[in-house]
Amino acid sequence: MAWFQEIVTSITEYLIIGGPIVGILVILLESIFPALPLGVFITLNMEAFGKIFGFILSWSATCLGCILSYFVFSKWVDRLLQHVLKKHQKKLKKLEKRIYKIPFSHLVLLVALPFTPAFLINIACGLSKMSTKKFIIAILLGKLSIVFFWGFVGTSLIESVTDMKTIIIIALLLIGTYILSKIVSRKMKID
Repeated sequence: MAWFQEIVTSITEYLIIGGPIVGILVILLESIFPALPLGVFITLNMEAFGKIFGFILSWSATCLGCILSYFVFSKWVDRLLQHVLKKHQKKLKKLEKRIYKIPFSHLVLLVALPFTPAFLINIACGLSKMSTKKFIIAILLGKLSIVFFWGFVGTSLIESVTDMKTIIIIALLLIGTYILSKIVSRKMKID
């Protein structure tokens, strides 16, 4: 286990030397290349920059990455897909309509779940022409629990899932996020 701590220490030293910009860029890269481990990057940011600043840095970067991805797919890729998938226009429109109609609170909950592939949500929402306001607010709310999960709980799925205290904290966080999304939905008239 000492070798693992040495690796983490070395990486966090590089992050500290590179500064917050490197921490942001690494998480933005994860938004483009979803195979990269977001949880590892969030945890390393919190190790390098402290729990509070690392949290804010990671949350800001992952939200920004999702929003950029949404805009890329809603503005440019959608037009390309319309031409490429002419044969499947009916199916595509039906799917886009279903995604478009997802209630705000359900979208927030989807974003908030630790193992939901964010890049698929970004793509689907961008292609469905979902309201930018609805998408951005859902991302800002939902990503709070993701960053909390990966940063404070850690990157090990097995440890996180087998620790009953962690499961209770995450369940309470998801319930709180859901309730908050319902309140925001009513106050801002999002659905």
